Amino acid sequence: MNIAKILRPEAVRHIASLSSKKRLFHEVGDLASIAYGLNPADVASALQEREALGPTGVGQGVALPHARLAELTTVRGLFVLIERPLEFEAVDKQPVDLVFALLAPEDAGVEHLKALAVVSRSMRDADLCAKLRANTDPATLHTLLAEQPREKAA
Repeated sequence: MNIAKILRPEAVRHIASLSSKKRLFHEVGDLASIAYGLNPADVASALQEREALGPTGVGQGVALPHARLAELTTVRGLFVLIERPLEFEAVDKQPVDLVFALLAPEDAGVEHLKALAVVSRSMRDADLCAKLRANTDPATLHTLLAEQPREKAA
């Protein structure tokens, strides 16, 4: 699996600033509606419910919020670059500016885990993160993410 398989170009957005994590999840919901035809309120609610279990800020300015939705049949990705980093209760206590959200079907076991592994590995790449932060054009951001190598075979 690679990121290009789960992330459509229209699922990438640059946002100047956000006031809260809740507002971010509403933006991701709007993006999911545009890119995948999902109900934006359902997406925002599912992400907030998952986040209540524990913050998904993984450090180095990166967050990987994720949730399961009944109406999905395959894993979908959404990416948001936030120009002014947002407080996110990340593990390293640093604000977040790179957000890669994953939405999965309720019964997606291995597919969801593979997608999370690929995205997590990609977002730990310091060179990729630097390139993402240096660009604000959604098409360029998508290209950078989609060109990430496929996961390594087990």
